[in-house]
Amino acid sequence: MSDVNISALTALSTVQEVSANNIANVNTDGFRASSVSLESGPEGRGVEVASITESSVPGVMVDGVETSNTDIGREMTDMIGTGHAFSANTAFVRAQEEMTGHLLNLIA
Repeated sequence: MSDVNISALTALSTVQEVSANNIANVNTDGFRASSVSLESGPEGRGVEVASITESSVPGVMVDGVETSNTDIGREMTDMIGTGHAFSANTAFVRAQEEMTGHLLNLIA
């Protein structure tokens, strides 16, 4: 399997997990949404998580209570893009496995 694609799948899984956590806490007073920064892996190959940071932007104040600052629209839009990237990397890994299987059948 391609280490590049596996590292991308691992990083994209983290991005989805953070988005899911943000959405799950949309109704939690005082919750601050987090975001994930990605960077190139070692020697410029692959992708890895550079950092997970909590937003410093406060939520809206309602009756003296700060609400969550999670933006559902942004989270859902980001999850769609991340899902497409995950699917593309999965398709590549799957194709590579099929090619390896065909090669082994030819050798045998």
